Amino acid sequence: MRKLFSLLLFFAFLVANSQSNTDVFLFDLKTSSNSIELLNHKNISANDGYDNQPSFLDNNTVLYAGTRNDQTDIVKYTINYDSKIFINHTEGGEYSPLKIPNKNEVSAVRLDPDGLQRLYTYNLRNGESKELIKDLVVAYYTWYDNNIVVCAAIEENRLNLFVVNTKGGTSKKYQENVGRSFHKIPNSNLVSFISKENNTWQIKSLNPKTGVTKVIANTMEGVEDICWLNSKTILSGKDSKLYKLTLQKDNNWKQVADLSSKGISKITRLATNLESSMLLIAGDINENAKKTEETKEKEKPASETSNEVSEAEAIVQKQLEAYNNRDIDAFMATYSKNVKLYNYPNELQTDGAQQMRKRYEQWFNQTPDLRAFIKKRIVIGNKIIDEEQVTANGQIFNAVAIYEVENGLISKVTFIQ
Repeated sequence: MRKLFSLLLFFAFLVANSQSNTDVFLFDLKTSSNSIELLNHKNISANDGYDNQPSFLDNNTVLYAGTRNDQTDIVKYTINYDSKIFINHTEGGEYSPLKIPNKNEVSAVRLDPDGLQRLYTYNLRNGESKELIKDLVVAYYTWYDNNIVVCAAIEENRLNLFVVNTKGGTSKKYQENVGRSFHKIPNSNLVSFISKENNTWQIKSLNPKTGVTKVIANTMEGVEDICWLNSKTILSGKDSKLYKLTLQKDNNWKQVADLSSKGISKITRLATNLESSMLLIAGDINENAKKTEETKEKEKPASETSNEVSEAEAIVQKQLEAYNNRDIDAFMATYSKNVKLYNYPNELQTDGAQQMRKRYEQWFNQTPDLRAFIKKRIVIGNKIIDEEQVTANGQIFNAVAIYEVENGLISKVTFIQ
């Protein structure tokens, strides 16, 4: 009965968050000792439904929980190419994806169709997953290092704070009634969390190795989502407004920006990269502002580019995204009508888009775990040479693909296996 209630509690949290139409926005940050500016905003999810819980994989890659076919999975968004792919293919829904320190893996909370909820790891090369913590119903978390997780686990009718050593298989509870926001505090050996023990919620620090906790500051009323800009400055959002609190300087939260004109009506999550040069904001969408932005985007004249390399890379990256999503229409849209596929050096495999479409449509339909990972990319003029690792039907194999781009579309591909 307790397990059922715990699962229902998390489901209630989930429904409360996912009923709204949230999107993920990326901003450039310009900071000084006296000001914080948000520049060059972009809606990177641009999708109906729940898109939330963003984090930085690195300075060119964003992870977030995104909706497809009424299911929430892990999305990897590449900033340079403005492209996104789903990196997992499970029946369960994935939430709160984070990079695991010093590993080529990400973690996420998985909620399976049968109600089982656990923290899993996902290999970035082939998408394979494995259960990480067996005995706790983890709802929210962060990594302290590559072995220690600080998390909120569901117990009875609340979230309680645990520190889990995944290598040693040990866990210890340090506080009851906490919020969902966990962050490693920059340049420290501490993790911040939200304490809800009192009527006034507090931001506290925890040393996961000693268990020592200290009060840092009060949250804004009813707000439990924060992130750290640096070791002294905290960002938080309330409705459409972004606030900051600089410790030992600000007496209270100070407004930084009103994002209602950017299409955000309510800020729900925030994350910065390590250098604090970029900010991710997830929030409820103001539909009127969203339509205005879409209209402006459509009215922009097509930009002319003289950078053939960027054009070639972009179209090859788009076909990779479509390949991993098994989207045959988007995949074929990156190829010319007269495209030819060869096995090295000159063995013709398909001639023309019609033959190619038939071959790949069958391949996509028969391969539910299909995924290609680029190990190395070389750009030479209009030619893109990718060293690829491909997962298909439980098997992993390596190949080299040489793409040739003409007039913005891929006209020839030569495979070396």
